[in-house]
Amino acid sequence: MQETPSTKLPFFSELPAFFSRLESQNRIRTLDPPSGLDLCSNDYLGLSTHPEIIQALKEGIDIYGAGSSASRLVRGHRTVFEELENDFSNWVKSEDSLFFANGYAANLGTISCVADPSYIIFCDRKNHASLMDGVRLSGAKKVYYKHSDLNDLENSLKKYSGTKHKMIVTESLFSMDGDKTDIRALIDLKEKYGALLYIDEAHGIGLFGEEGAGVSLEGNSSRISEIDFRMSTLGKALGLEGAVISTTKDARKYLLHSARTFVFSTGPLPAIAHAGRVAIRLARQMENERRILTENSEFFRDSLHQIGRDTGNSNTQIIPILLGSEEEALQLSSRLEQNGFQAKAIRPPTVDISRIRVSLNSKIQRKDLEKFIQLVREN
Repeated sequence: MQETPSTKLPFFSELPAFFSRLESQNRIRTLDPPSGLDLCSNDYLGLSTHPEIIQALKEGIDIYGAGSSASRLVRGHRTVFEELENDFSNWVKSEDSLFFANGYAANLGTISCVADPSYIIFCDRKNHASLMDGVRLSGAKKVYYKHSDLNDLENSLKKYSGTKHKMIVTESLFSMDGDKTDIRALIDLKEKYGALLYIDEAHGIGLFGEEGAGVSLEGNSSRISEIDFRMSTLGKALGLEGAVISTTKDARKYLLHSARTFVFSTGPLPAIAHAGRVAIRLARQMENERRILTENSEFFRDSLHQIGRDTGNSNTQIIPILLGSEEEALQLSSRLEQNGFQAKAIRPPTVDISRIRVSLNSKIQRKDLEKFIQLVREN
């Protein structure tokens, strides 16, 4: 590194030691373009390459231009954003919705403006970083409960039952472990103890529930209004980018005034909203793709178990292959890539146990999964 006045400052002078430490732990990260068969993205329904969505994006640019040019509260708003929000609300059976630039911005902005230091927020131990960063920014007291252990959650709720402001925050489908939480039991707990309930549906939207409307809708349609906030992304199963917070009309209005990641961000590309309406229409109809994905996920998980591999508590399209070390995860990922599969090694501190995180999509064929299993067996 060429020496400049800045490189003499502590931050820059300490970087070599930082990278040396990461290297000794096999935790150096790199940016790599896609290669081989996709077994690591979140494009669960293959919609990112769907011709109707690609055409809708092109149409959106022709209609609205390349960008929104400003915050939606200044000059960046377009009626197509409200049309997308209405379509989403109709799909997930919500009173109203608000469109954000991405899931991180939606979680960060919503939690940090709804809660404040008067709140206690009860967080699943394995919640996504965007949820936890929202909690930190809110200034609320954070109380962890054991992963998906609702008895542990209830014990904590009892302990703080005298606190007026409470919120439960969890993912519906956990992004690194591939297991679902019990939404119905969470609704019971939030009602019993007077807490707000915030559900992150990032990896469930498009795949579970009636017409793919999310894990929250699996057997809970009559009580869906009792979930106070639901975050759903367009950046995974819907193949685009952006995210939606679904809530009440008054709460949407509050977020529009108070969520800093909404108020102070340039509005998303209007073309994304234009294409997002098409993605919602398509996703609602993709029962066959959801069936294929479920069947292949069960086959893949069962096959891994037969060769002695541990997949944790996965019961969805996200299937971790849990491994003993960072080095083992990197070696297996490299071997898979050399044989035409892209499945990334995920290591601490992102997760507690190093793993290959396999995320299946509806386009993958059974013969490819069989070849993948054989490579894992031989490793």
